[in-house]
Amino acid sequence: MFLDLTQSLEKPNIYSQLVGGITPRPIAWISTLSSDGVANIAPYSFFTVASVNPPVLSVTQVNPGEKRNKDTLNNLLASKECVVNIVSEQQVEQMNQSCANYSSEVSEFDAAHIESTASRLVKPISVKASKVRYECSLREVITISEQSAGGQMMLLNVVGVYIDDAVLVDGYIDPVALKSVGKLGGDEFTKTTDMFSLKRPTL
Repeated sequence: MFLDLTQSLEKPNIYSQLVGGITPRPIAWISTLSSDGVANIAPYSFFTVASVNPPVLSVTQVNPGEKRNKDTLNNLLASKECVVNIVSEQQVEQMNQSCANYSSEVSEFDAAHIESTASRLVKPISVKASKVRYECSLREVITISEQSAGGQMMLLNVVGVYIDDAVLVDGYIDPVALKSVGKLGGDEFTKTTDMFSLKRPTL
């Protein structure tokens, strides 16, 4: 099968072919604060490191059909701050519950019974059980398309990093201890428990 994207193709089909093949994807569980003081949290799997010097994360919103922005992006534009909480196996059920279509007046922290803790450098609260958390300020939003299913890339300056001592080995984050999860296509997720090592070749 070959899909010629220069020809017309329904958005759901394009979406499934993108998310089904580009796997596994890390999950940014982003907590923000609305202008009315409502603590919001939602997961995003279009997520990666954009730069190390300076430290910048990249998270992309795929625009929903019924409105331009999700609560996360609206809150981020208003407050300029967020926390990217890394999802480990024990948070999977709460993370999944937090992506339900709650109204902007409802805090997913309350609805999904997510225990929070104060952040160090930003106002949005953090997920207490998350073993790695990146406190961020908004650097820039790059609008690729304002259409339904179009993309808006959020570039986030990392201003602080919380790492639970339990996942540190010789000063580095141990993936075995972190037990992060990744997103596949459809409703599927993956664990990071089946690992192997390859030394980088030298020439």
